[in-house]
Amino acid sequence: MLLDVQTKTKSGQVDWLARADAVAAEIAAEAPLHDAEESFVFDAYERLQAQGFFSALVPAEFGGGGADLADICGVVRRLGAACGSTALAFSMHSHLVAVAAWRWRVQQAPTEGLLKRVAGENLVLVSSGGSDWLSSGGDAVKVEGGFKITGRKVFSSGCPAGDLLVTSAVYDDPEAGPTVLHFAVSMKAEGVKILDTWRVLGMRGTGSQDVELKDVFVPDAAISGRRPKGKWHPLFHTISMIAFPLIYSAYVGVAQGARAKALTIARKKQGDYNLPYLVGEMENALQTAEMALESMIGLAETATPGPETTGRAMTGRTLVGQSAIRTVERAMEVAGGASFYRDTGLERAFRDVQGARFHPLQEKPQLLYAGRLALGLDIDG
Repeated sequence: MLLDVQTKTKSGQVDWLARADAVAAEIAAEAPLHDAEESFVFDAYERLQAQGFFSALVPAEFGGGGADLADICGVVRRLGAACGSTALAFSMHSHLVAVAAWRWRVQQAPTEGLLKRVAGENLVLVSSGGSDWLSSGGDAVKVEGGFKITGRKVFSSGCPAGDLLVTSAVYDDPEAGPTVLHFAVSMKAEGVKILDTWRVLGMRGTGSQDVELKDVFVPDAAISGRRPKGKWHPLFHTISMIAFPLIYSAYVGVAQGARAKALTIARKKQGDYNLPYLVGEMENALQTAEMALESMIGLAETATPGPETTGRAMTGRTLVGQSAIRTVERAMEVAGGASFYRDTGLERAFRDVQGARFHPLQEKPQLLYAGRLALGLDIDG
């Protein structure tokens, strides 16, 4: 276990970035093996749990670390430079905690119970939000005392180590029509099963398996929210504002790690007059990603959720993703033929960073949203 004396400031506050650096140094050597074996990053998760990272964003009054979002975005970047899979999986847990903490702090929402459980039980949360998004998925059937849920949740990152699946399903309400119900269910509940489906291009260690729900009972009291299916809702404006800086920090971290590897190789080259030009392109791409991410973090810290804030956050998401991908591509050009070898680590970074394409809102839906917003059209149109 890492020593706390190394990761606290003189005032006694936790230095989360120092802790992240220490964890990153340990997991960097394990990342290629997880990638090659397509195995979940259990060892990294154990280190993160031991150092309090899973409760870092829980308010201190609830027993958590009281970290702010910018700090944990920095943590995700440090982890991403060492192991993209660890960073992305951890970000999925973190954004759920961050949203719950923001809603409690700003909206006085009843999320205190969840936050206290995360801190007290060192829980790992699993999100299905990216695959469900506005329309959700799965069926909720009303039964006495609650609902029976049946569905299949894809991209459930971190589920091999997860404790609670934070998800949703659609109930055909006889009065309100198709209604999305939000709830959390134990990964050990009867009818919950992890399916071995994660055979993918990159981010192979995230454990983003499908989770099958088969007649899983969810009591009425466990339903934390209801909303119309397929429509933008205040909850999703909050998620868009807070979650995506954390998620896309993972891809910036991958890009930063690729840059470092490329520069190490480039400094050994001699007589290549094109090299500074290629490095300059890589530097521009990375700085674009970093600036767009900082803008997203600023929104999450100061803005009010709503259509305009979501528009800016999602534009940032597209710019960060494009620029992170471009950074890794340029890093491979800088390194030259060495980047084609797995041992260099750039090949893995190239595959991992492609995941930035697939989180909502993907580029074309994001462009449509931005265009409709600018034209004053209905964003649900």
